[in-house]
Amino acid sequence: MTSKERVAMAIAHEEPDRVPVCATYTPEIEKKLREKYHPDGDLGVALGNDMVKIASGLENSFYYKDTPEYVCPYGITWRNIKNATGHFTEIVKHPLQEDDDAIYRYTMPRAADASDVIAATKAAIERYGKDKWIIGSCQCSVFEAAWYLRGLDTFMMDLAMGEDYVDVLLDKVMQFPLEMGLKFIELGVDMVWLGDDIATQQNMMISPAMWRKYFKPRYAAMFSAFKKANPRIKLCYHSCGNLQDVVDELIEIGLDVLNPIQPLAMEPGAFKKRFGDRITMYGAMDVQQIMPFGTPEDVRQEVRRLIRDCAKGGGFILSPAHHIQSDTSIENVEAFYAAAREYGSY
Repeated sequence: MTSKERVAMAIAHEEPDRVPVCATYTPEIEKKLREKYHPDGDLGVALGNDMVKIASGLENSFYYKDTPEYVCPYGITWRNIKNATGHFTEIVKHPLQEDDDAIYRYTMPRAADASDVIAATKAAIERYGKDKWIIGSCQCSVFEAAWYLRGLDTFMMDLAMGEDYVDVLLDKVMQFPLEMGLKFIELGVDMVWLGDDIATQQNMMISPAMWRKYFKPRYAAMFSAFKKANPRIKLCYHSCGNLQDVVDELIEIGLDVLNPIQPLAMEPGAFKKRFGDRITMYGAMDVQQIMPFGTPEDVRQEVRRLIRDCAKGGGFILSPAHHIQSDTSIENVEAFYAAAREYGSY
């Protein structure tokens, strides 16, 4: 069975030969893994991923340059900050924060200009498309794009006060993921992946009512356009945190796959019982405690538990609940993949 067939069966809530697996890595972990394994091509494929992801848009701004500060194509100023095991990036200037009228003048990047992403997608499909599940990703799609431009506190006040320019801003920011998703579909990906972190580990960052007013209709419109372009396309959405209050409505508007099922926010086994017959779970492996601070045996046992609790009946893709972080040992990364192979067979 190919990886493509394996993932397709899982998303169809059927049981393939084994649970599909995928992981992504911060630059520090990727560098260490490449130095050890010397992969010819996609690192994840070499390690055992069933999926190949091509990223676009704002999610590429996080590591856009290695200078102390840089401005990404969206006009957002970022800073690289070193820590004990690597580095992270944070926004230090939001281009639309100080001037409300600038929202009306602001121009988003266009998918048609993303020649690097288009070329990478074509190359991935040519090399891996027969065997691997190909993902076209455009995360930080609407909510995050808006607050990255406006500033989180400012944008939250805009929403609460019902400012007229909120709709103007959201209509602008949704155009890139809409265009990019349609381009990915035209190029031949198997799944389009959008996403916004709309929740904390406790609950939603905004009320479900506010989400329904501003974000549900825009995601419904994008999902509808994608399904119209290719009725067989699968749709994935990412949000860290506990967003159980709106999962039913995401399913209602056409979502097929939810990532990452952050285990310290939504217990994966309980999530499977509540939603697992209607949506595919993609993620669930803890990257906050077990992957960085556990032993390889801890990693193995957690993988075993997740497969036991979440794999029955399909609808489960095993993955770390975010990029594997720079404070994680190579031994734990290897234990993750080894346990997925050992315990994942149906």
